[in-house]
Amino acid sequence: MSRTFLITGVSSGLGQAFAREALAAGNLVVGTVRSPEQVELFEALAPGRAVGRLLDVTDDRAVATVFDDVERTVGPVDVLISNAGYGLEGTVEETSIEDARRQFDVNVFGSVAVIKAVLPHMRRRRGGHIFVVSSMAGLTALPGVAFYGASKFAMEGIAASLAQEVAGFGIHVTSLALGSFRTDWAGRSMVRTPRTVADYDEVFGPIRAARQAKDGRQAGDPARAARAVLQVLDSDKPPVHLVLGSDAVRLVEQGQRQLADDLAAWSELSASTDFRTDD
Repeated sequence: MSRTFLITGVSSGLGQAFAREALAAGNLVVGTVRSPEQVELFEALAPGRAVGRLLDVTDDRAVATVFDDVERTVGPVDVLISNAGYGLEGTVEETSIEDARRQFDVNVFGSVAVIKAVLPHMRRRRGGHIFVVSSMAGLTALPGVAFYGASKFAMEGIAASLAQEVAGFGIHVTSLALGSFRTDWAGRSMVRTPRTVADYDEVFGPIRAARQAKDGRQAGDPARAARAVLQVLDSDKPPVHLVLGSDAVRLVEQGQRQLADDLAAWSELSASTDFRTDD
């Protein structure tokens, strides 16, 4: 069955992998990019079925205008993949408030704007599937990417709430908690906070060095991740949270065990804070 996809951030990386696999499966893909040159390159992938649109997801008004235009001139959007975003690396203390706000503007509010733009159309049609590109750092905290992880924790929570709100409309929501994939995320696309506090050299220095050394050699295959998304689309009961990548499975499971251990160890104190009839 042919579908119409709308994917944000298709110029490279996972966004382009999602688009390529969707096109290879015979679908029509509308992809958003940031420059006219990227529009031409994207549309050349499959003339007539790859449709490029210029968009900055932090421009709320432009998001609504572009999405309404797509519905009117291209056709009903069956699948949204909210992929546009970037990584911010740095310790909490060393990262500026301005950089932290920008991270949330793009990764959270940009994604929310995209979701809100497509929802009225899907709701009226009583169907559709929304994918939110998240991260393993959105399900288990990792040092050195606190604000990136926090933006993905936010999207994991928003996606889980949204899934419950729209289930009755026949709309599915799936958050993709990605591990390390072979894209530009850890390379040219990464914003790295300058080092200013020597006290963090021991804990953060090796983390930054390891990530830079691993760039281009990550285990995750973007094409396989894209094929997994297509497989989920054909499921009668798609997951709300889908972890992709062996490293993501390992680290998320580790984080979940730590949470379970804390709950068990402190359950008596946790329950003791309720009102009691004998107070």
